[in-house]
Amino acid sequence: MAMLESGEDYIETIFKLKKVNGVVYSIDVARALGFSRPSVSRAMSILKEDGYILMDEKSKEINLTDKGKKKAADVYDRHQTLTAFLQKTAGVSPKVAETDACRIEHIISPSTFKGIKKFMKENK
Repeated sequence: MAMLESGEDYIETIFKLKKVNGVVYSIDVARALGFSRPSVSRAMSILKEDGYILMDEKSKEINLTDKGKKKAADVYDRHQTLTAFLQKTAGVSPKVAETDACRIEHIISPSTFKGIKKFMKENK
C-alpha cells in the first residue's frame, strides 16, 4: 500500500532533522511541521507499525529504519529536484518553488519524475 502524503512529510522531516541535529524526538517533528504533539505521537505510532521508524523506549529518540531511510531519501530527492526544476523552468522564487515542489512531490508519476531528473542532468 502506498504511503499517504502526510506520512511522506513526516519521514522527510525526520530525515532532514536527523541530518541537521543528529538526533530526533517527537517534539522536534511537531515544531518543524507546526503540528500538535498528540498528532505527531499518533503519526509516529503508525510509522512505527508500518516499519518506517524505530523509537527508543527509554530516550524516545526516533530513528528511520532502512525502509524509512529509503522512502525518506526518495521523497527528499523528489523535493530537491522539483524545487530546482521549478526555479529553472518557471523562473519562480525559491520560496514558491519550495512550496509547489512540496505539493507535487507526492503526486508526480515515476515516469514524469524520471524525465525531469533527466532534463535537470542534461541542463545543469
